[in-house]
Amino acid sequence: MDHRKNGAKEEQWSKPMKKLAAFMAATMASGLIAGCSVGPNYHRPGVQPPTAYRDLSENPQVQAQAASYADLPWWQVFQDPQLQELIRTALKQNYDLQLATERINGARAQVAITRSNLFPQVQGNGNFTGGKDNFQTKSNFLLLTADAAFQLDFFGRLRRANEAARAQLLATEDARQTVILTLVSDVASDYFALLQLDLQLQITRGTVKTQEDSVKLTKIRVDHGVATKLDILQAQQVLDSANAQIPDLERRIAQEENAISILLGNYPRAIPRGRPLVEQPLPPEVPPGIPSSLIERRPDIRKAEQFLVAANAEIGVAKAQFFPQISLTGSGGGSFGRSSAFSSLVSSQVGIWSYGAQVSQPIFTGGALRGNLRLAKSQHESALIAYRQTIQRAFGDVSDALIGYEKFHQVRVRQEDTVKDLQESVRLSDMRYKGGTTTYLEVLDGQRSLFSAELTLAEARGTEYQSLVQLYRALGGGWQQ
Repeated sequence: MDHRKNGAKEEQWSKPMKKLAAFMAATMASGLIAGCSVGPNYHRPGVQPPTAYRDLSENPQVQAQAASYADLPWWQVFQDPQLQELIRTALKQNYDLQLATERINGARAQVAITRSNLFPQVQGNGNFTGGKDNFQTKSNFLLLTADAAFQLDFFGRLRRANEAARAQLLATEDARQTVILTLVSDVASDYFALLQLDLQLQITRGTVKTQEDSVKLTKIRVDHGVATKLDILQAQQVLDSANAQIPDLERRIAQEENAISILLGNYPRAIPRGRPLVEQPLPPEVPPGIPSSLIERRPDIRKAEQFLVAANAEIGVAKAQFFPQISLTGSGGGSFGRSSAFSSLVSSQVGIWSYGAQVSQPIFTGGALRGNLRLAKSQHESALIAYRQTIQRAFGDVSDALIGYEKFHQVRVRQEDTVKDLQESVRLSDMRYKGGTTTYLEVLDGQRSLFSAELTLAEARGTEYQSLVQLYRALGGGWQQ
């Protein structure tokens, strides 16, 4: 075999391919040094947050603390091991969170698609033919080519589109963090609501047991002539009232368990409990932090800002449509052939290559380009309004949560005093009744009031814990992983 001939053939084949590669390198370099991007560059709009949260607490120094309660991760805020396990399960299995994660994957794919337009598009082609004619001449021919196309981004249309796609991706990631924040707070809030119902059911069953004993004791007193049948009927009324509340509480408990199961990504089932409601810890203080830090901490605000970034970039895309679009094309390859017609011509090689340029300039579009630009500006203005509205609502959420937690705490403390007073009143009324200085109706009125006050106290405890969860959520806590 003649190695010199093979080397010559390889050089003849590689020459157009080298020229094509050089063309591609030149087009990429020209793309990198292409002109500036039209349209406005993004700058965060000026927002003047309040210097302090509206808080009705009696300690104004809390407002000046830089640290925020929301800086704590959720596993330090919610210290019940069983609640922590429920939250972990929800973060693994919740379908809303899975959908949010999949939207991120889709947004990443969209960024890759949009970004690909910044690079040359190269496509390879191959064609083989073979056959035999009437003179029994055999021939085989192989054609290999590569085509390249590259759009020069002189006016930044593609770069602005890529900027918008990346902002949409970041918004999708912030949306997922918002789902996490909401999921953690929903599981915790529903869990405390469940413990509240458990406590109310425990109180009701305790009242039933106490009233059953009271009815038995009253019957004994009737048998000994120191009470009347009316006393029995009055005692039975309190017992019947307590018994009537048990089925409703059991219904609400089952439905609350179903709601938590759905959050966990499970079918409805019983939910295990940890510490009872009266043993759940409460923080000694809940500092909200510096108001300006809320803008960075709340993922819904960051999501709204990324939508604004994307809308701003779309203005550049719309403006770039007014300018020429320049594309470069190139192709290169070679053909190989073998024929048995002539013994001296066994094989042949032919190299080919070409290049070109195309310029496209809109001349008349019936107002479509201007309409598209007005649409982009309108969408940007809408995104700006939504961004400022989201910030305003966030501060409203924090203010409501601060006031709610403070006042619900006061309600719970005062309700505890009410229960203590009624307990003492019932004890004294019972002593007066047994001493014959009052009627049994006074005892029953006190027992009714005490039963109602104990149920109200259980509700106040649950509401206080749920208001703490809402404050943690409003401050932007709970999405840290």
